[in-house]
Amino acid sequence: MNAGKLRHRVTFQSPGTTQDPVTGEMVQGWATVWDKVPASVEPLSVKDYIASHAVQAEIAARITIRFRAGVSASMRIIHRGEIYNILGVLSDPNSGLEWLTLPCSKGVNEG
Repeated sequence: MNAGKLRHRVTFQSPGTTQDPVTGEMVQGWATVWDKVPASVEPLSVKDYIASHAVQAEIAARITIRFRAGVSASMRIIHRGEIYNILGVLSDPNSGLEWLTLPCSKGVNEG
């Protein structure tokens, strides 16, 4: 993967419990795991979008990053204020340790 293609910066968040500073109550929320991760964010074309609906998928974008251990489908990605829910983690076909492709749906992820 050419480093020049990783021109976007994304934030990975994981679900977790945080403490409300005012009430002290433990609430479900999202915690930032990694910030400013170099990535390629590619929205699906209309053709890809129609094809994805043909198999009843909700894939709205493909996000590619360099390999990073610990990425899982329970996480979400923030890019330019938009929330992307990770639907799967696909490693590169050669070594499996160069990059990850993350098919994502778009929208608010409850948590």
